[in-house]
Amino acid sequence: MRILGIIVAVLIVAAAAAWLKLRGPDIPYATLEAKYTGAASHFVDLPGGFHVHYEEEGDPGLPLLVLLHGFGDSYTSWDGWVRELKGKFHIIRLDFPGHGLTRAPEGYQLGGENLADFVDAFAAQLALPKFAVAGNSMGGGTAWELAVRHPERVNALILVNAAGFPNEKPPARIPLAFRILKYRLGRAFLRSIDNRPLIDEGLKTDVYDKSVITPAFVDRWAEFQRAPGHRAILMGVNPGNFGHASAAILQGITVPTLVLQGEADVLVEPDSARKFAAAIPGAKLILYPQVGHLTQIEIPQRSAADVAEFLQAQHRPS
Repeated sequence: MRILGIIVAVLIVAAAAAWLKLRGPDIPYATLEAKYTGAASHFVDLPGGFHVHYEEEGDPGLPLLVLLHGFGDSYTSWDGWVRELKGKFHIIRLDFPGHGLTRAPEGYQLGGENLADFVDAFAAQLALPKFAVAGNSMGGGTAWELAVRHPERVNALILVNAAGFPNEKPPARIPLAFRILKYRLGRAFLRSIDNRPLIDEGLKTDVYDKSVITPAFVDRWAEFQRAPGHRAILMGVNPGNFGHASAAILQGITVPTLVLQGEADVLVEPDSARKFAAAIPGAKLILYPQVGHLTQIEIPQRSAADVAEFLQAQHRPS
């Protein structure tokens, strides 16, 4: 019994030492804003206690394109698309609650309907005209939810490795962070540490071309997640809060739709994209070989060119 007690004590001390080494305190918003905002950055307050960060680029007289990022990501996910498209479109990209530089009320729960309503409230506050909306992963799920719940907002829909359909078979590889998030103690642990090692591993699992995941890229993800309140929202996520797509739901979407999907995506299987394209009337599908979950980051020029061609076709005289 004495030996067992010593072993337990050693394990407790080792766990405490590991936690002390890994723990990452919050980074104040003022510090993050000073580092990451620029001339295109703006903030707007929404009812319910949201202080929303967004970037706006391109001529306001051009067709409007709104970009929605995925889980744990930020507005910076779209840097490549903005470089390619800002001469052709008026572009707004925003940070979701618990992401980037957007502040959310304590206890906020991420969910498909919640995020769609958040984008609707954002558009109302800015009095935005109808817009094309593009979203990646969770942002793609929000985009189609927006088209279903608030069709008056949207004139075109672009789904990029979009969430919505459950995978037919378990993913070949699941990032360690997602495995830890399944457990309550794991979520509690992740709320208080610097998750940079897990972010690095997860992002490199997400993509086919590992070279796009640079140290600076990972640093930015990790620093945004240490904004006050962000880890509580991210680690408190409940998959049941996100809607499941179905043909019955999606067939009501009547706007022109483009579905983009990396064929090497380990999180959202390519068959999901095929289901979106089959369910949404008139949807166009493009599959990219040797591209993973973050299509807009892995092949920004090629995917942006496909988006530009698709959207410009909507504005040509028939």
